[in-house]
Amino acid sequence: MRELFLRQNVLELGQEVGMMKKQKEASWHVRMLTCEIRKSLDKHTILYTTLVELSKALDLHNCAVWMPDEDRREMHLTHELKPSSARSFHNSIAISDPDVLDIKKSQGVWILRPDSALGAASSGGGSGDSGAVAAIRLPILHVSNFKGGTPELVETSYGVLVLVLPNSNSRAWTSHEMEIVEVVADQVAVALSHASVLEESQLMSQKLAEQNRALQQAQKNAMMARKARSSFEKVMSHGMRRPMHSILGLLSMFQEDNIRPEQKIVIDSILKVSNALSRLINDVMEIAENDNGSFQLEMKPFHLHSMMREASCTAKCLCIYKGFGLEVDVDKSLPDLVIGDEARTFQVILHMIGYLLNIYDKGTLTFQVYLESDSGDKDDRSFGIWRSSIQNEYVHIKFNFQINGISFHSDESVSTRNYTGRNHCNNELKEGLSFSMCKTLVQMMQGNIWISTNSLGLAQGMTLLLKFQIGSSHGRFILAPKEFSNSQFRGLKVVLADDDDVNRTVTKKLLEKLGCQVTAVSSGFECLGAISASGNSFKIIMLDLHMPEMDGFEVARRIRKFQSHNFFLCSLLLLQVQKNTSRRDVYRWE
Repeated sequence: MRELFLRQNVLELGQEVGMMKKQKEASWHVRMLTCEIRKSLDKHTILYTTLVELSKALDLHNCAVWMPDEDRREMHLTHELKPSSARSFHNSIAISDPDVLDIKKSQGVWILRPDSALGAASSGGGSGDSGAVAAIRLPILHVSNFKGGTPELVETSYGVLVLVLPNSNSRAWTSHEMEIVEVVADQVAVALSHASVLEESQLMSQKLAEQNRALQQAQKNAMMARKARSSFEKVMSHGMRRPMHSILGLLSMFQEDNIRPEQKIVIDSILKVSNALSRLINDVMEIAENDNGSFQLEMKPFHLHSMMREASCTAKCLCIYKGFGLEVDVDKSLPDLVIGDEARTFQVILHMIGYLLNIYDKGTLTFQVYLESDSGDKDDRSFGIWRSSIQNEYVHIKFNFQINGISFHSDESVSTRNYTGRNHCNNELKEGLSFSMCKTLVQMMQGNIWISTNSLGLAQGMTLLLKFQIGSSHGRFILAPKEFSNSQFRGLKVVLADDDDVNRTVTKKLLEKLGCQVTAVSSGFECLGAISASGNSFKIIMLDLHMPEMDGFEVARRIRKFQSHNFFLCSLLLLQVQKNTSRRDVYRWE
């Protein structure tokens, strides 16, 4: 009896020791699996390592991982320890499968039925080598975005880890094996979450790197555009603006000479046209310099009658040169003192004259200027919304040009060049670049411009309608000539430095008319030499900013340094004969 009791105790003790050994072995397997799983931060490596190490530790027939698709409608076989060649039609299972739903609801290991579709698909399609099948869910972390450095979590989804035992009557899933599977599944979920965060972080880093490259490219493009604009400004300044101001200077000299009246008319007309062209060049330069691509109107009081006389004289000169007659009809009731942009108004009128004279060989140009009121045909579509009456402060004035007794150019190519594809539609005539620019300018001045055609669809007339504010002869808009005395300039010694011969000659003559004693030089070095030789006799020094070898800024700096050592005073004037000083130059001098 005592012997039987001792044997029973030994048997129970052996069972306890065996359980302790199994627990120790299970703990060792868990530590080993955890260590292997955490060696990598790549999702695929983590899952394949899990399959391999679990198969070794638990002596499995097969292991498989199923993941949901983006729409979460199906589970796809993504990883398998022993892939089968006959797997093509078992790679997906509906997410609504009963076994899949049960596994996702269960927090532990779920033993699948023998007829389970998930078990059959995970063990080689129902192969006879497979035994009991267990499955457990794998929580999957999805990181949708980083906000403030913290990943934003979305709704948790689950994968499924399926484990298949070999086909043996003695093998079944034990409790400690299922504990190992549960612990490993938790470790896999943690490792996958870390891998997801790292993957999202790397993706965000790539996006930031791409954005950085895009910003660098945009910065490079902006610098290239800035250089191109600067080159354009220099070309416009030296190629067009500088010669134009030289012409204006020469014309102003001719105006002061004793010339015949007919010569004065021609010179005044050339000067007015040159001023209009200079204004156009300045507008182009201003648009190129401003980032918003626009320019400001110069609204100021001017004498409308005087501008009409200048426009008539210019039109007469052009008509005589082209072989046209001219008829001028100006309403005597037009106000004289108005407020508007005189230069750009004259520019548009000049364009209208040239536009019509370039179409025909000969004819008579009729120039009419009159007030626009509500009287007339209400259905005239040309006036549109601009038909209005004279108000107390504003007036609408119509400038109308018509060609009568016309004769077409004999050269057919001229007509084709001006009207190719535009012979039958008035709206299509307005698509020309110069007309579009004029129309934009007129609309800025709250006006309108349109073309009238003849029976052949060719332009026969142009009409300009502008809105002016009436200036009061009793208010602050009185344009009275100012008396000017040059006595304060008489005998004043001036040194003028400009590399352009024409500008230097014109400026020198203008200063001499004021009574100044001018010493003209063509370079910065000559200017410094003249100042050094004269001591403190010069009271004004006029410098061109953009001289070669030594520009006006460098000359001014050296002069100031020379002043600080020798204590003589003079006035420094940085001369901009070409009128191409940019804002950057002004800031540089300040």
